[in-house]
Amino acid sequence: DEPGEWEKAELDQAQVEQWIKEYNSQINSNLFMSLNKDGSYTGFIKVQLKLVRPISVPATKRVPSLQAGRPGPRAQGVKRRTSFYLPKGTVKHLHILSHTRASEVIDALLRKFTVVDNPRKFALFERSEKDEQVYLRKLADEEQPLRLRLLAGPSEKVLSFVLKENETGEVNWDAFTLPELHNFLRILQREEEEHVRQLRHRYARCRQKMQEVL
Repeated sequence: DEPGEWEKAELDQAQVEQWIKEYNSQINSNLFMSLNKDGSYTGFIKVQLKLVRPISVPATKRVPSLQAGRPGPRAQGVKRRTSFYLPKGTVKHLHILSHTRASEVIDALLRKFTVVDNPRKFALFERSEKDEQVYLRKLADEEQPLRLRLLAGPSEKVLSFVLKENETGEVNWDAFTLPELHNFLRILQREEEEHVRQLRHRYARCRQKMQEVL
């Protein structure tokens, strides 16, 4: 979907100042927006990370408060990496400028987690709720998230930001490095083994109950 007309509107400095005052009057935190002398403005956006596939960080890096997976095998000429799944509901606040682009927000998020994956594997989405329906729109690289935040107001239902995989159909596995692919295979194998274990336990319990009835 294309941005709405209100999102495309050009604002002069007086209008921006008025929007900022209105925005700041509605928030219940200290995450205010501030107008700069050059007409730009700064503020905070909150991004929820909803990643299905694991992310990769340098194996020497410690990941605070996140559960890291086992490091993958060493590949000749390639630094070792550790792959892990981000916990569900992971959220990050970023302090950005009005002219900060969506692609730059993605880069900043990856740096915060020391992610070494290619930024092109990810996309920033605009999420909105209307009439009990949820709508997602992928932001173009040049769109300015803080401007969207200002124009939408602070309501998370009206507008929120989500980082997801940059899906364009089938997964392009050629875009991943050999260490990443090995790590994915190890993670998938552990998930498969756990799934099989749970199924066997479930059927064993059913069998036991049936035997008790007999």
